[in-house]
Order: sequence, then structure tokens, then C-alpha cells
Amino acid sequence: MYLLVPILRHKNSMETKSTSNYLLIPIAIVIAGVIIAGAVYAGIRTPTQGSAQRPQAVAQGSGDLEKMTAVSKSDHIRGNPDAPVKIVEYSDTECPFCKRFHETMRNVMDEYGPSGKVAWVYRHFPLDQLHPKADKEAEALECAGELGGNEAFWKYADRLFEVTPANNGLDAAELPNIAKFIGLDVQEFNTCLSSGKWAAHVEEDTQNAMATGGSGTPWSIIVAANGKKFELSGAQPEATVKQLIELALKEK
Repeated sequence: MYLLVPILRHKNSMETKSTSNYLLIPIAIVIAGVIIAGAVYAGIRTPTQGSAQRPQAVAQGSGDLEKMTAVSKSDHIRGNPDAPVKIVEYSDTECPFCKRFHETMRNVMDEYGPSGKVAWVYRHFPLDQLHPKADKEAEALECAGELGGNEAFWKYADRLFEVTPANNGLDAAELPNIAKFIGLDVQEFNTCLSSGKWAAHVEEDTQNAMATGGSGTPWSIIVAANGKKFELSGAQPEATVKQLIELALKEK
């Protein structure tokens, strides 16, 4: 998971005791190299590797799940809009953990969607500091939804996550190609995308994600039928998502 974090401050301590003076300089060089490498790592803010549970980040902050904007007909919903359990995901299309979690959620919906028990709600949370391209990609998703409805929105999302290499690596020229791939009018799509008409909506989603406590992506909130909310932070494995769903289904 990518986190919204400020630039790290380093507090370095070194132990350079040695029984022989000739070891002092090599040890100092090694330690300096470690410090420099750490500074570079913090500067580029690469995602934590090998952890499916950590998000990609912005700035740490507190929030309240109850500040989540209520799910409505204006949302992009996959599955039964009246499902007793809704998973509201705030996502960044260039976050590698979101790319992984998107596939996880597709599998979850394959299991729970047909019965109408679970609905997946997609909202935007582009991390500008890490992925400058993600904002426009979020707008592209909205243009797909405007031109082709809810079905086109989800088709566009599936294809975008399929083709992007993540980490701000998708060529902007692919956005109209994806529109063409799912059967949209490319000229109309380009007109919509260049207008910037959906930028404010993307920002509203982002602000709402942070208000609820989102400090990285993917950030999800599971909502039970009685309104009780469960936090789901990061690209959690499918088994963990299912456990929370079953817990939410027991809420009446």
C-alpha cells in the first residue's frame, strides 16, 4: 500500500569502535553508504516490497469513517446496488498495490456478486506526489462512465489496471486506446478528457478519502446493512477481505 507521508527525517547513530585503526575508514565508508542509500530511498518513496498489506502514501492524518460520503446512485457500483454489504474503495490507478487489489476485488465479486450480498463501489484517490498521471486517468474513468454508463466505467477500469505497468508508467496515449478497446467513441472521449470537467469530482473523492482516515492507497471501507463500518487498509489478501465481509454480513 502506498502511504501519504512527509519526507522522512533521519536520526543516525554509528558505532565505529575497532581494535585496529585500519578498519576505521572502511567501516565509515560503509556506514556513509547506508545513510546515503536510506536518504535516496526516502526521497523517491518507493512502495514497500513483499507486503500486500501496506498502502502507498500521502501525509499521515486522522479521520473518521463516519465522514464517508454515503453511497448513492451517482456512485460507480459493481454488483447489486442494494447489497447488504458494500465495499467502498478509494483507489489510485497508478498504484501497484491498487492494481493487485483490483484483481482481488474482481475475485471477491465473482463469489459474492451473483448472490447480491456484496457491492463494490469505486472512488478516486490519486496520489499526486507519487503519480502525477493518476489524476487524468481518474478523469478518463469518469469520461468512460459518462459516455457508456456504469458498464463502460467498469470495463475501462478493468482494462486500465490490466495494461498499466503502475508507478506512473502508463503512456497517456493509451487512454483513448482503452476507450476504443471497450467500444467508446474516441473523439467524444478525447473531448471529454481534454475538457477537465471531471477534475473537481476526482478531487472531491480524494478529500473524502482523507477525511475518513485514508493515508494511502488502496483505502477501503466495508459498510454493513446497519451502517457499521470496517476499515480495510492496503491490498489485503482475498481471505482477509472475505473475513471482513462475513463479519459485516452478521451485522443486522
